[in-house]
Amino acid sequence: MRIAFIIGRFPSFSETFILNQITGLIDRGHQVDIYADYPKEQNKFHADIEKYHLFEHTYYRPQWSHPRTKALFKGLGLFLQNFPKAPLTLLRSLNIFQYQKEALSLRLLYGAIPILSKKPYDIIHCHFGQFGQKGIALRQIGAIQGKLITSFHGGDINSSAWYSSEGTYQELFHLGDQFTVNSNFTADRVIALGCPPEKIVKLPMGLNLSLYQFKARYLQANEPVEILTVARLVEKKGIEYSIRAVAQVLKQYPNLIYRIVGDGVLRDSLEQLIQELDVSKNVKILGWMTQEEVRQLYTDSHIFILSSVTATDGDKEGQGLVLQEAQAMGLPVLSTIHNGIPDGVLDGKSGFLVPEKDVDALAEKLTDLIRNPEQWLEMGRVGRAFIEENYDINKLNDQLVNIYSKLIVKNIKT
Repeated sequence: MRIAFIIGRFPSFSETFILNQITGLIDRGHQVDIYADYPKEQNKFHADIEKYHLFEHTYYRPQWSHPRTKALFKGLGLFLQNFPKAPLTLLRSLNIFQYQKEALSLRLLYGAIPILSKKPYDIIHCHFGQFGQKGIALRQIGAIQGKLITSFHGGDINSSAWYSSEGTYQELFHLGDQFTVNSNFTADRVIALGCPPEKIVKLPMGLNLSLYQFKARYLQANEPVEILTVARLVEKKGIEYSIRAVAQVLKQYPNLIYRIVGDGVLRDSLEQLIQELDVSKNVKILGWMTQEEVRQLYTDSHIFILSSVTATDGDKEGQGLVLQEAQAMGLPVLSTIHNGIPDGVLDGKSGFLVPEKDVDALAEKLTDLIRNPEQWLEMGRVGRAFIEENYDINKLNDQLVNIYSKLIVKNIKT
């Protein structure tokens, strides 16, 4: 199959689940092209990018110029330069009556440029609702051809940053051929927004389990308890609450280390909170790290925390894939009763879930885990078995290919 992925940034540290799908499809003999709005966000990137020569199959939208007048002149140049390749497509991209802001701002024109003259695809796979909308518009103007699937992940159906009214996704729901969701919560939300239930398939994001080796967890005499969080430093990840909980626990158990891997807009305020709580010797923000570096930290740690919350703008967690990564490596996990997270943690068996923003409950469960390290091994074994059964990327990629194949067969029949 010829498959096009339409996404926002590539590669992205926080979206390795997309990379896992892409490499899995290539391993199965399919051709994958990647259309992204923005290039990599860091100098470091996953080894699979080079292993699979993915930059050779990645096409970026021309970057927007500032001020706006400069962008308009650049757009005019792009239009004239590419007009002979697909005149009707480029003219349609400027139809302000149908595409309004997307046409008037030239975003649709910019988005079409990398795809012009490409052969039709069997499947167009868009990750996140806003890129599903982009894919539909590009297909309508004739820039790209193929059956269109959109994967919803959470932030694209909760945050006002992605939509301003309940009707925003109606055209996508009407014209899109299939939709995947990562949890039951996401499915319910997508249906509430107007998506026909028969178009929805639950397909969690998965892990390459060969890269996440199980390790039995024990605590040696005088060894510090090592706690880990891997997350973007944004409001919905709730890092503030895990820091406050650890600060509480430190009063009783000072021999612990809490490492936070990630970066984001809240880094400065979180660093300030660490200073205010006087826990800088025990709590460290490490910034972005490669997947290989993160896996080593999983190996070296004893407990994993992700204290996700609903952000003030309504943004929420989708699946919380790092919780599956941690469980795959045998870590007991501590998280919150938040959106899709209960789908991916066996509460009381592979970890504990507490209410959002409840620092006392986080501290209580963390204290329980620290006080009873003998329970870590069994929780780790249960978690690993749960992940093997439900989040193995090989099983999930086989399901993805099956979804694609059914769409193509349906298209042939109709």
